Amino acid sequence: MDAMTPAPRPDPYAPRGVWRLLESAAAWWLAILWILPLAYAVWAAFHPPEFTTRFSLLAPLTLENFERAWAAAPFARYFLNTFVLVTMILACQLVLGTLAAYAFARYEFFGRDVAFALVLAQLMIMPDVLIVENYRTMGKLGILDSIPAIALPYIASAFGIFLLRQTFKTVPKELDDAARVEGASALQILLKVYVPLAKPIYVAYGLVSVSYHWNNFLWPLIVTNSVEARPLTVGLQVFSSSDQGIDWAVICAATLMTSGPLLVGFLLFQRQFVQSFMRAGIR
Repeated sequence: MDAMTPAPRPDPYAPRGVWRLLESAAAWWLAILWILPLAYAVWAAFHPPEFTTRFSLLAPLTLENFERAWAAAPFARYFLNTFVLVTMILACQLVLGTLAAYAFARYEFFGRDVAFALVLAQLMIMPDVLIVENYRTMGKLGILDSIPAIALPYIASAFGIFLLRQTFKTVPKELDDAARVEGASALQILLKVYVPLAKPIYVAYGLVSVSYHWNNFLWPLIVTNSVEARPLTVGLQVFSSSDQGIDWAVICAATLMTSGPLLVGFLLFQRQFVQSFMRAGIR
């Protein structure tokens, strides 16, 4: 090499390929760890009980585990309770969240900033902290062991109010003024201007709310005692208790039945789910 030729500089971007390879390997490893319990549940649910711990490609498929699980517990009632519960909570959250967010975004009133700060403060309070006080409140109202008792602490969502308020503030004020010139009332402006422009946010929040309350366990477990009010999560826990006997094939079948609607819904609306959150993040 000629003495006048400069030595080659190390490529600062050379390690980037190694890091990408490590990131991909870590992502695949986490994905495998996440899907293993689900894969086992699917295997055990669709095979006879003797194959729950013995894997064989020649193992026969069966739906008997689902039939036994459905007959062993009132899952039809649990599904109905859960559907009514998540529908009630989501409807109340959307109505109250929309009205509160519109007021915070477009109206000037005394104590608005303080009230909104109190709403934000609720985001830092875990719902589990309020279980005792919520239980006392439900007892005083006389609605223990009922679906409204499960739903009442969640009908107003600080996260929903914050998310919709931030979205409404991005709506051009000119659209609001144009609607007022045309003679629209405040409620008409909200329903015809703000709500349609926030549809992606409503979809994203609705999916999160339904999935959270479909899987909520601790508060429904505490406040319910009868089949008439139990949601799926509590019903599945009672079904899989030691009093019923431990049959992993039947338990896995029941688990798939209770989580199946959420899995199917996510697969059907996966693209809308991701796009809604991307738009919500951009705004």
